[in-house]
Amino acid sequence: MNFSNPKIGKALLTLVYLITFLVVAFVSVSLFVQARSISDAAAETAIGGTPASDPGYYQLPDIPDTLTFCGEPVPLEDFDVRESLESELLKIMYWHSSTIIYLKRAGRYFPPMRKLLRANGVPEDFLYLCVCESGMDNAVSPAKAVGFWQLLESTGREGGLEVNSEVDERYDFEKSTVVACKYLKQAYAKFGSWTLAAAAYNCGQNGMQKVVNQQGQNSYYDLRHNQETARYVYRILAFKILMQSPEKFGFMLHKRDLYPEIDTRTIQVDTAITDMYAFAKSQALNYKMLKQLNPWLRDTKLTNKSGKTYNIKVLRDGEHTRAGLYKK
Repeated sequence: MNFSNPKIGKALLTLVYLITFLVVAFVSVSLFVQARSISDAAAETAIGGTPASDPGYYQLPDIPDTLTFCGEPVPLEDFDVRESLESELLKIMYWHSSTIIYLKRAGRYFPPMRKLLRANGVPEDFLYLCVCESGMDNAVSPAKAVGFWQLLESTGREGGLEVNSEVDERYDFEKSTVVACKYLKQAYAKFGSWTLAAAAYNCGQNGMQKVVNQQGQNSYYDLRHNQETARYVYRILAFKILMQSPEKFGFMLHKRDLYPEIDTRTIQVDTAITDMYAFAKSQALNYKMLKQLNPWLRDTKLTNKSGKTYNIKVLRDGEHTRAGLYKK
């Protein structure tokens, strides 16, 4: 055969291209069929109730058969209740970064908060209301609610807290928890239900009373609320379910991963502090750490004309405590 003939060479080149195309097409189809088979098998596994291992699949939340809030049963047999709870649980399950931070903060704040709730006669499930309100952070809302428990200025003052430009005790973790407990117990006495008391924490006791009177129902789950309050208790319940068993939802934190409690001691001050920077140094602290331990101190001075006694937290062993918090 004369391969130097241009027509024959062109025909051979076309044949090579055709064979190459057919081989590539065959391999591509084979890979697609194999991948589809694997995908279908994984999908069947997921539908069958066993979470698929492929990271492209998302696990649905495991709703418990029974659930209570402060000992009060949640009617999960009602489809609207179940679906509302599932909606909130899905949101926090897949809001990974924030949920992990909340789990870590719980290691530091849940133990003292639990003690305060017990001491003030409030059920421990209200731990999760605090998570719902602020994520255990000294947040400030658009409505100017402040601190872990998101207290308004009027609520803080009614609860006996000092609120001014130099001192805002709504930022004091212990004192604000006590005020929140007072409010919740008042709401419970009014409505006879911890669940309604929790909802009233969101919409106000007067607002809750108006809804109860209008609709003639005394169960949170049978009342039609505004959009925020309608989600509120379900969000609290979702945090309770997830934070009590985080590993069931894929959050595999060990005890060493949680933020540890900070070892502090309290000093009493009943005079003015004219220079907060110098005061911090006198306590073997920097100004940043002084404010972190005492966020209720809102200025660089404390005038204290009345001679009131303030309890100020400092690290028990100064900077050594700070540096050694994570040491084994």
